[in-house]
Amino acid sequence: MADLPPSVRIVEVGPRDGLQNETQFVPTEAKLKFIEALRSSGLSEIEITSFVSPKAIPQLADAAEVIKQVTARGGCRYSALVPNERGLDRAMAAGIERMAVFTAASETFARKNIRMTVAESLATFGPLVRKALDAGISVRGYVSTSFVCPYEGAISLQQVSEVSQAMLDMGVDEVAISDTIGAAVPSDVTSLMEHLLDTIPAERIALHFHDTYGTALANVVAGLQMEIATFDASAGGLGGCPFAPGAAGNLATEDLVYLLERMGISTGVGLQKVLHASDVVAKALGRELPGRQWKRWHCSQC
Repeated sequence: MADLPPSVRIVEVGPRDGLQNETQFVPTEAKLKFIEALRSSGLSEIEITSFVSPKAIPQLADAAEVIKQVTARGGCRYSALVPNERGLDRAMAAGIERMAVFTAASETFARKNIRMTVAESLATFGPLVRKALDAGISVRGYVSTSFVCPYEGAISLQQVSEVSQAMLDMGVDEVAISDTIGAAVPSDVTSLMEHLLDTIPAERIALHFHDTYGTALANVVAGLQMEIATFDASAGGLGGCPFAPGAAGNLATEDLVYLLERMGISTGVGLQKVLHASDVVAKALGRELPGRQWKRWHCSQC
């Protein structure tokens, strides 16, 4: 077993990946309160919205207002998902400092999700990334369905490697290898990381797990054993994917923080403060959240 990383960077995606899958629109003021609670927990990076068309994701129609009104960054980096040039123009006008672009390792998922082939999406994002970098905006890239596709089944290691390398070549600083439907198990993570690490440095890889089958934390441990030190998570386990049938919520941030703390791995994130942030969004949604630590904490408050 490789030495485990002494510290881990958590990228919080709840305000974007979490809320985009909700049926109701969360008011801008409630989103800002949620983001501030997350920032106060010690998180160093939060993906706070998306500049996807409001017709496609109405839950995030207030993206520009969120970016403009968010305050007290205190060393926390805020980012937004950007799907196309129109979205980038909106994001730049709102003052975004970091953005994410996304494609998939699965052709079918790419066609259904972004209505392009994988090759077309990469050709589209290249100029977008260059425009962002020229404007001083840093960029990360998501590779969806890196393990299993809801339409194609298991995805080959080579497909993920080729798409990841293409994104890095266009200028993204890291690729978030994503288990979009939460079907991966630790052996899948180990196999894929062994393959990717032949050509991509570990510090340029993030892992993004959903918890559909309850394997997300086990997959994190597998990633740690491969010296991966950046993981995405969503407060309370919010999320899913509106374009991936059967996809459950993301790995819960507080569950990840608990695991890492117990393993002696530093995150800089306060567990109790993340639980408070999850409570903020639970009240805004008017329902319980799926995260295990949140459920335990919430019951103790009753």
